[in-house]
Amino acid sequence: MMLNGTVAGTAPFEFTRWKGFPSAMQTHQRLQRRLGVFDATAIGLGSMLGAGVFVVFSPATALAGPLMIVSVLIAGAIAYCNAMASAQLAIKYPASGGTYIYGRKQLGEWPGFIAGWGFVTGKTASCAAMALTFGHYVTPEYATPVAVSAVAVLTGVNLMGITRTALLTKILLGIVLATLAFVTAAALAGPHPGAAASDGSQGSAWGILPAAGLMFFAFAGYARIATLGEEVRDPDRTIPRAIMAALAAAFVIYLGLAVLLLWHLSPVRLADSVSPLLDAVSSSGLNAGGPVVQAGAAAACLGALLALITGVGRTAMAMARERDLPAPLARVGGRHTVPVVAELSVAAAVVALLLTTDVLTVVGFSSFGVLIYYSVTNAAAFTLTERPGSAPRWLNAVGFAGCLLLAVTLPLASVAGMAAVLAAGVAGRFLVLRLRKPPLRP
Repeated sequence: MMLNGTVAGTAPFEFTRWKGFPSAMQTHQRLQRRLGVFDATAIGLGSMLGAGVFVVFSPATALAGPLMIVSVLIAGAIAYCNAMASAQLAIKYPASGGTYIYGRKQLGEWPGFIAGWGFVTGKTASCAAMALTFGHYVTPEYATPVAVSAVAVLTGVNLMGITRTALLTKILLGIVLATLAFVTAAALAGPHPGAAASDGSQGSAWGILPAAGLMFFAFAGYARIATLGEEVRDPDRTIPRAIMAALAAAFVIYLGLAVLLLWHLSPVRLADSVSPLLDAVSSSGLNAGGPVVQAGAAAACLGALLALITGVGRTAMAMARERDLPAPLARVGGRHTVPVVAELSVAAAVVALLLTTDVLTVVGFSSFGVLIYYSVTNAAAFTLTERPGSAPRWLNAVGFAGCLLLAVTLPLASVAGMAAVLAAGVAGRFLVLRLRKPPLRP
């Protein structure tokens, strides 16, 4: 007997009917709501303080020079627009899938598909890049096997349930924050080689927007909060608060580090650095602090990878519910009610990339895909009729234009590569729909 979604004698669970194509009218078991505000905030902040915080300042400074701080401000402003749009939509549609669901409901099937496809493909490449970066920090000689092992272990954690994922994320986030505090203290203690450096930095004002595109990638982790919308308690309250808290914390940390590194190392040295936070510590005479920074970077990679695998799996599950991806990916099972098939499929795709591709060359693809994803988010939020006073329509318009502007100013290879992936997905969906369409009767 079932009363209000609960089967007598069993743990409570939810069922919902997902309306997609006529043949997709089927009942899907939903995920359980177990995350609070702190859990969701930790997952979002853990995603934003991934490996990027240890490397992104160098390429951004190479593009914009000392004006890299302006790039951080631009990226943060556009991220704020996107966060407000995500929060508005998540209140109305508290389900897994994020902008894939928002786009479908507010704009139509095609915009939703483009957002979902860009997220799944781009972030799968990001998962592989994070795993390989972890491998290089731990054991450079065996980077690929270690990366594959990390993917397997973290997938196992995800399959144990979202509460285990949140717990491990909070532990890793604590390590990362402690490492960043150590770097800050070491840099402030000095000496400061950059303070006396002459101004001969590379980069220019023309590099501000491309650098902002790179910095925006570091701010994009709050998308993971929206993709977990089906697993948070009291989503109307939890999701907006978690998104804004994670973004505010990340913005303060990135802006503070940008100012500190430019002053401590100088724009020239920062632009040429492969590991700027490690250089910040070693230039202060704390050579023994290198292992601390390496441990923090490894924890950051694992935290971001854990959140990425979780978010991609939930988006793939949502797309499968609407038959935009193979139906088995929508299956929720196990004692911890997780999207088992989707999680395992994402892990398999990441491992395949690790074994066959130099994934570090496709990180820019993910930036392009994320910006397209958020342009759909802003467009969907623009169509909402009910909105709080803190989220006017012009904010959505600014976010939409800003995402597209940053996307087209990324390196040409990144734009062309991800555009080709998006085009392949659109062509594949169009073909499937044509084959699925019943023949006309005479």
